[in-house]
Amino acid sequence: MHGPPKPEPDMVALIHHAVAAGVTLLDTSDIYGPHTNELLLGKALQGGVRDKVQLATKFGILAGADGARAIRGDPAYVRAACEGSLERLGVGCIDLYYQHGVDVSVPIEVTMGELKKLVEEGKIKYIGLSEASASTI
Repeated sequence: MHGPPKPEPDMVALIHHAVAAGVTLLDTSDIYGPHTNELLLGKALQGGVRDKVQLATKFGILAGADGARAIRGDPAYVRAACEGSLERLGVGCIDLYYQHGVDVSVPIEVTMGELKKLVEEGKIKYIGLSEASASTI
């Protein structure tokens, strides 16, 4: 979406430089790439870097082949998206996992209920919402 990707070794080195310079939060999303940025961060987090940062990633936006976007927040999708992010990032737990946009076809309590289960299972530490209205929150 924002141009061709840069060489992966350069981007891993950039992330390492940022962490060495004091950056403590790495924030991404499964839609970035899609999946490419989570895979890149997974590589950059190796070798003890993971212990130096808080890791955040978002879920919920899907890009169709035609460029159309959809938002999902149903429990099955939330769980599958989290499992996919954990695998791509190469971590056992995500510090902040948040919905990239609110799925208005699913009550927010249902989406939050599945996220709560993921917290209880130790897969995520904290839950968040992006682009949510005050009434939704």
